[in-house]
Amino acid sequence: MNSLNRKSSDGTSPKSKPSSKSAGHAAAEKPKDDEAKMMADVAKLNSLSIRFMKFKNMLELPNIDLEQLRKISWSGIPEEIRPTVWKLLMGYLPANSDRRDSTLTRKRKEYDEFVTQSFGRGRAALDQALYHQIHIDVQRTNASIPLYQHPRIQEALERILYCWAIRHPASGYVQGINDLVTPFFQVFLQAYVKGDVEKTEVEGIAQETLGEVEADCFWCLTKLLEGIQDNYTAGQPGIQRQISRLKELINRIDAPLFAHLQSHGIEFIQFAFRWMNCLLMRELSLKNTIRMWDSYMAEGDGFSEFHLYVCAAFLVKWSAELKKMEFQDMMMFLQSPPTSSWDDKDIELLLSEAFMWKSLFHNSPSHLSGSS
Repeated sequence: MNSLNRKSSDGTSPKSKPSSKSAGHAAAEKPKDDEAKMMADVAKLNSLSIRFMKFKNMLELPNIDLEQLRKISWSGIPEEIRPTVWKLLMGYLPANSDRRDSTLTRKRKEYDEFVTQSFGRGRAALDQALYHQIHIDVQRTNASIPLYQHPRIQEALERILYCWAIRHPASGYVQGINDLVTPFFQVFLQAYVKGDVEKTEVEGIAQETLGEVEADCFWCLTKLLEGIQDNYTAGQPGIQRQISRLKELINRIDAPLFAHLQSHGIEFIQFAFRWMNCLLMRELSLKNTIRMWDSYMAEGDGFSEFHLYVCAAFLVKWSAELKKMEFQDMMMFLQSPPTSSWDDKDIELLLSEAFMWKSLFHNSPSHLSGSS
């Protein structure tokens, strides 16, 4: 009998007998894996600490260089200082540190006056059609997040949206604007509460605190909408142009995907209207959106121009899956893409791809003319 097939005295083949050497090697590998993971965690913490100090040092300057602040913000802003950085990048707070406190006091007082003018005589004195539409939309805003189901928060959002709408009659309130106020609300409220702001105990928040958050949200929402106002004027021409440009862009980036969508009768307006109107907030979690807005604010034209390229990267990301689908499956997929498990890394990959497409196409005169 061949020695390789000879049984050992315990009845097992030599080949199958556990090797004490390999077992010892595996045991030795585990501490090495643990050590490597620990070192990676330490390196990540060090990197985060260095980034935090960069922001902290910049924010302590008497006059902040906003261009430099944008550069370091593109890769994400630490949560602890995001409220201040967002207010600076949105142009709500001045770069000069001596003027910040007085600016906040003045703007918050001004907003309080708006609220008094609109709500001081009770809800019966409001524009009932406008208030009713806002009220309905706020009730449905972030329905899965406890914070936004509390009456105090809902009433604050209603006041912000109503005061904005009556001061911008050219566009007025459009469904979708209710979504855009919530990243500001969440970021600014986080500065006043401990733990997960989405689950915070709203009854424990002082009225003065809530008033400050509300006012800051109003002014930052106003700044945001100034840059994309033609998305919300009659006929929403800004969104129509963006959809046309997205269609052209996809045809250049991924012609097979474009052809597949066309051959199955998928019109871009059927899915991309919401992507433009709500800035992908219905497709991504609020926490994902907040990380994405760090980069949008850093871009300068993030909510108008850069968002187009993010939508292109988002659609192309699902190219392989979509090209295997028929009309009905594609529509269902595009209206509810599988992003529930996305974290910051997924958002950062999406942003990097969008940046690449913008670098390639944005300044090319032969691309993206906006023609249909």
